[in-house]
Amino acid sequence: MPLKLPFLWGAATSAHQVEGGNTASDWHDWELDPGSGCAEPSGAACEHLTRYPQDIALLAQLGLNCYRFSVEWARIEPRPGELSTRWLEHYRSMAACCRRHGLLPVVTLHHFTNPRWLAADGGWENPQTAARFARYCAAVIETVGDLAALVVTINEPNMPALLGYEDGVFPPGKRDRRARLRVTEVFIDAHRRAVEVVRSLRPELPVGLALAMADWQALPGGEERLAQTRRLREDVFLQATAGDDFVGVNTYTRHRIGPDGWVGNEPGVELTAAGYEFWPQAIAGTLRRAWRLTGGTPLIVTETGIATDEDERRARFIERAVEAMRDTIAAGVDVRGFIYWSALDNFEWHHGYAQRFGLIAVDRATQRRTIKPSARRLAALARGGA
Repeated sequence: MPLKLPFLWGAATSAHQVEGGNTASDWHDWELDPGSGCAEPSGAACEHLTRYPQDIALLAQLGLNCYRFSVEWARIEPRPGELSTRWLEHYRSMAACCRRHGLLPVVTLHHFTNPRWLAADGGWENPQTAARFARYCAAVIETVGDLAALVVTINEPNMPALLGYEDGVFPPGKRDRRARLRVTEVFIDAHRRAVEVVRSLRPELPVGLALAMADWQALPGGEERLAQTRRLREDVFLQATAGDDFVGVNTYTRHRIGPDGWVGNEPGVELTAAGYEFWPQAIAGTLRRAWRLTGGTPLIVTETGIATDEDERRARFIERAVEAMRDTIAAGVDVRGFIYWSALDNFEWHHGYAQRFGLIAVDRATQRRTIKPSARRLAALARGGA
């Protein structure tokens, strides 16, 4: 389906990272597990659950034209087959609020978190999860689909597959490569089923996947190792997007690979607060690669951003990332949007609240919001067009 939308300029959040009080999910339990390695629990987060009208109004005031947010499966289906009308209507209200403020709702159906009951029944290792996900997706699209402008089925399925089932830092905390392979297959099945659901219920609604990608760079002798690393981390998912309306590209930095694997940062390079290299131009490499591997599927920058307490660096990151994207467009790559991560300083998973990506500062004690100068810089770039 042709993407009949204006170029998207926006910011993103995910439900668990901003809403607060998401106590029926696997991530709530993981945060409270002393052995999980989580820095702190999410708690009230940004209270976006009740403050979303204020936050959406702030994004609209900046002059952005879209807001990417996720719906929380653990709220909508707290028990197997039990769908909550209350929470379905809540997310419909969020989409309606976006529309009232002139923002296009970009709705993500899954962003890392799962209902507790699903996790207890094997999570993403269980092949039944794909069909259960499709059932949940149908409920969301039936309720919210007429207001949505774009649907992302799953955000970064490659990350929970890797971090939760092989590296052990996301729930369920496994360190089993074979489990990761099983989970990858189920995530791909779930994505394809979700695309079918969206197209059957709302054939006019563009649907695709958002994938975590890095600008992988091989050092001499590292070419084969890089190809092996990237194959399972990115390529199998890009191949699974065949026929989708778009592919979302999430990119933050570059990675260097040598003959023995990950090399790390070059000595003396500028780092972000997350510990990886300040490399905003990475988005050019990932967009070009996604374009090439998908055979020309339209692309959207669904996430890019920087963790820093120095907002001037954030503004500089945004400027360079947008410049890299524009160069990519000029080279013939079909890019349809730039969505910054994140709208708010929020809960950054096992890192807690120390890493601040937001365009809008959130005082953890008072929940007071403050628009940062970098947000206004993004808005100015948006007004200048793509």
